[in-house]
Amino acid sequence: MDTETFEQLVVEALESLPAPFQQYLENVEVIVERRPNREQRQALGVRPWQTVYGMYEGIPLTERQSSVVTPPDTIVIFRDPLVRDFRSPAALRDQVRRTVLHEIAHVFGISDQRLRDLGAY
Repeated sequence: MDTETFEQLVVEALESLPAPFQQYLENVEVIVERRPNREQRQALGVRPWQTVYGMYEGIPLTERQSSVVTPPDTIVIFRDPLVRDFRSPAALRDQVRRTVLHEIAHVFGISDQRLRDLGAY
């Protein structure tokens, strides 16, 4: 799948969010990269043989102080692992959406453990 088509899947996932959630993402940059680099893997604690589809970098809304100006948060979606692991267009679209929503959950301060508890993994 070419980069432009993949990026459109990410845009569709973002546009599918209800309006009340979208307003909280105005200071969040969502980007697509081919795969995680060494520094990203280290930050996530991911070994070379492990797969990661996305990551959130920033300060969750639940931890921000209103008087402190913070730089934009970033959500990175990794194209190559998703395309490799989800071969059908429907499965890929579903997993891209799931990955985007997962990373957005981190913006709202929801941990990986809480996502597991909710059955969102």
